[in-house]
Amino acid sequence: MIYGRQKGALTKQMADKVSVVIPVRNAEKFILDTVNSVLNQTYDNFEILLCENDSVDSTKEIITGLKDPRIKLLFLENVNDAAGARNAGVEAASGRYIAFLDADDIWKKDKLEKQINFMSRENTAFCFTGYEFADESAKPLGKIVKVPLNISYEEALRNTTIFTSTVMFDMSVLNKEHIKMPNIKSEDTALWWQLLRNGVKASGLDENLVLYRRPSKSLSSNKFEAIKRIWNLYRNWEHLSVPKSAVCFIGWAVRAVLRRI
Repeated sequence: MIYGRQKGALTKQMADKVSVVIPVRNAEKFILDTVNSVLNQTYDNFEILLCENDSVDSTKEIITGLKDPRIKLLFLENVNDAAGARNAGVEAASGRYIAFLDADDIWKKDKLEKQINFMSRENTAFCFTGYEFADESAKPLGKIVKVPLNISYEEALRNTTIFTSTVMFDMSVLNKEHIKMPNIKSEDTALWWQLLRNGVKASGLDENLVLYRRPSKSLSSNKFEAIKRIWNLYRNWEHLSVPKSAVCFIGWAVRAVLRRI
């Protein structure tokens, strides 16, 4: 079990600050909308860590022009994936809470406020929320994904309902090493399973607080690649038997389809 409070008292500044970790690569079309969705939060004690990952479009110029003092730019070298970028952001984070946000997604304005209140009420260090699918222009599509109040490891194997841009951790309870993402495809799902397998309680706030923008050429839109990634997680990350992997995969596939209907 990896549950356990960190040694040392929190400073007053850290006590309720949220560190928002955003991996950024070739995101010129979306990054301003994403950053503004954080800047417009009703809860304003946060820092934004933009983890720039060798963009070849105008992303670097765009984020360099952002002047809000709560925005911190991390220009990364030799980091080739979102997992490495998120891990760099986690390492640089100074807040009590760490939240993940992808560079093309949008938070509702009260996301942080509601999620922090919920985490305090439920006494949980790992929280995720509901969300809604949106098109490339961030227009909501009316398909809202509901989440359970609690989810176990076994349930999560069959239901990958935890979406990265909804997740927040309480770092007064967890350690940064515990939330570093592994170097594997679908690294976010692998991390959720790892935490749950090791006894960390995960709680779901069943409110639609995030718009999940789905660009037409996004990785997640490639269904065949998604199938390979999830199967690889079952067999090579969780080391499940072929029969159990098949059962879990069927559960995952059914729920994935239902979320999109």
